[in-house]
Amino acid sequence: MSEDPGALHAELHELLRQRSFRFGDFVLSSGRRSDVYFDGKQVTLEGRGLYLVSRLVLARCRSLAATAVGGLTLGADPIAAGVAALSAVDGRPLRAFIVRKEVKAHGTGRAIEGPPLGAADRTVIVDDVITSGSAFLTAAERVLETGAAVVAAIAVVDREEGGAEALAARGLELQSLFRRSDFPAPARA
Repeated sequence: MSEDPGALHAELHELLRQRSFRFGDFVLSSGRRSDVYFDGKQVTLEGRGLYLVSRLVLARCRSLAATAVGGLTLGADPIAAGVAALSAVDGRPLRAFIVRKEVKAHGTGRAIEGPPLGAADRTVIVDDVITSGSAFLTAAERVLETGAAVVAAIAVVDREEGGAEALAARGLELQSLFRRSDFPAPARA
């Protein structure tokens, strides 16, 4: 896997621009209005898109000496699974985990699905987008309860609406593959 990271980044940018961004008037999950809507799952749930995201995120996980990758369900799920699967190619597999939005009321009552995390783990929290940072912070809190370290957060796109600052205020570094400003609105005819 010796593909040029710059070429992979450029290809992913084009896929995101074509498939994930919509411009208009939208109400976000936070209740706020926005002139842009980002749907990362249009890329992360498609083979080539997931491959590109996984390659770029895996490179960052390797530079951080991560042992596990995951985040709050649903945006993080395909990314974590893709990175974990791709990581096995070089014989150094990472573990994936999924943080539930609500702890199970049945069975084991786990807040985190996947192989157990513990004090020896260096985790990276991922998601397709960051706006306020609340999904990342929720995931990080649950991971920290296991005794594992959270070494970074990686978003495919930072909407540049305060999320990076919210994470920084809690001592968590955000690394984004792209920023909202990398995707200008199309000119109106």
